[in-house]
Amino acid sequence: MKKQKTYLDYAATTPLDSRILKTMLLYLKDKYGNPSSIHSFGQEAAQAVDKARIQVAKFLNCKPSEIVFTGSASESDNLAIRGLVKKGDHIITTKIEHKAVLETCKDLKSEGIKVTYLSVNKEGLIDIKDLEKSIRPNTKLVSIMYANNETGVVQPIKKIKKLIKNIYFHTDAVQAGNWLNCNVNDLGVDLLTLSAHKIYGPKGVGILYMRQGTSIKPIITGGDHEWGLRAGTENVAGIVGMGEAVDRIMNHESRIMKIEKLRDKLVKEALKIPGSKLNGPLNLKDRLPNIANFSFEGVEGEGLVIALDQEAIAVSTGSACASKKLKPSHVLKAMGLSELEAHSSLRVSLGKHTTSKDIDYFLKALPKVIKRLRKISGR
Repeated sequence: MKKQKTYLDYAATTPLDSRILKTMLLYLKDKYGNPSSIHSFGQEAAQAVDKARIQVAKFLNCKPSEIVFTGSASESDNLAIRGLVKKGDHIITTKIEHKAVLETCKDLKSEGIKVTYLSVNKEGLIDIKDLEKSIRPNTKLVSIMYANNETGVVQPIKKIKKLIKNIYFHTDAVQAGNWLNCNVNDLGVDLLTLSAHKIYGPKGVGILYMRQGTSIKPIITGGDHEWGLRAGTENVAGIVGMGEAVDRIMNHESRIMKIEKLRDKLVKEALKIPGSKLNGPLNLKDRLPNIANFSFEGVEGEGLVIALDQEAIAVSTGSACASKKLKPSHVLKAMGLSELEAHSSLRVSLGKHTTSKDIDYFLKALPKVIKRLRKISGR
C-alpha cells in the first residue's frame, strides 16, 4: 500500500490557513509598530488589534470591551479561575477538564480554596443533580468545559447556567469553537476560553471572554495592556490571525455536515475490528462532529500512534498537552475505563481538509497495524 500523508489530529492543532498567514505577514514585516506607541506606526498596529477584537466579539455576540487577548487558552483558563476566586471561595469543576483547569484548581486548593470535582457517567456526561447538590453558599465559580478534547462529548451548558443562576460560570470552549454555537448570551456563560490554533489560526494566541461586571485581577502584571488584565506588548500579528480565524469559521454548516458524514463512516468501519470499542456517547449527536475516541483490546495506544505514523498517518492517544506523560487518560478513567482500556485508546480527529480518501486510507491501514501489534504482544 502506497503511503499517503494523512493528518487526523485536528484536536491537537489545525494547519494555519494560508489566507490568514498572508494577513499576519503584513504585521510581522511592514506594520511592526508597538500598539501602545502614540505615533502612526503604533496606532496602525493598535487599529489592527481593535479590528480583531471586534471580529471576536461578533463571533461571540458580545462587546469588544469584554474580550481579553492572551498567549494561549491555558493562560485564559488560568486568568478566568485564578483571577476570580480568593481564599475561602468554592469552585465546582469536573474530573474530565483540560489540565489547564485541573492543575490550576489543584494549586488553588493548596492555597485554601475549596474545590469539588464532579464525576461523569460512562458516556462522559455530568449529572445535573450532582452539580445541584455540590453548590454551597460560598460557591464562587463553576468551570465546566463545553466539549471534551479527548472524546468530543458535549456538556449541557445552557442547563448548567439555568441551575447555577448567579454563580459565575466559565467554560473552556477551545474544541467547541469550530463546531458549536458560541454565542455567549445563548449559553449564558460569564467567562469563555478560545484558542486560535484550534480554528486554523496561529499558535500562541488565546482569548478570554469576560462578561461586563465580572471582577478579575490580573495574573501577569506590568503594563496596562488588555484593560489592565494582561501585561505585555500585544502579539499583533497573532491577534490579527485570531480575528481572521473567527471570521472564517462563521456560517460553516455545510462543512460540519461533511465532517459528520466522514466521522460516522470512520466509526462504523473501525468498530468492525474485533476487540474495538467507541469511548463516549453512543449517540454521535451528543459529541463533536469531528472527534472519535476508540479503545482496541490488546494494543497499547502509544505503540499504535507510532505504528500509524510509520504509515504517514497522524493521530493521538488523547490531549497533546499530556502526550509526553505515559499515564492513562484521566478523562477515560473518569468515565470508568480500566487502566488497560485507557492505555489502549486512540483519538482520531478530523478537520476542514479531511477527505473521504483520507478516511479510506486510515481504515485500510488501521486493521493491519492492529493485527501486527497484537501478534507482537502475543494477543
